[in-house]
Amino acid sequence: QVHLVESGGGLVQAGGSLRLSCVASGRALGFYAMAWYRQGPGKEREFVAAISYFGSSTRYADSVKGRFTISRDNAKNTLYLTLNTLKPEDTAVYYCAASPPDSFSDIPRASVVAWGRGTQVTVSS
Repeated sequence: QVHLVESGGGLVQAGGSLRLSCVASGRALGFYAMAWYRQGPGKEREFVAAISYFGSSTRYADSVKGRFTISRDNAKNTLYLTLNTLKPEDTAVYYCAASPPDSFSDIPRASVVAWGRGTQVTVSS
């Protein structure tokens, strides 16, 4: 069973940048397709970005395309999300999630085998 812990959130001004990390333990990150989701205040959780288990393919929600970058370092068991040109509407708790390795094309409909607890990102105007 993989265990996920996010970090890197914080308070940033609009236009600023952050890099979120998600460290896996218990089972190697390389066994999973990975994704980031977020839940803003009063909103449902939504898909942000996904990356295939080897890192060769990525996919993004239209709302973050061109501003956010998902990446992974399987040797370090770490998933990243670089957030650039942040907007107040990006304010949310950001979660990383692990899915079966062959499910990348199905994300966000794919089953999730593990969620992290989330890290808060707050963007001030």
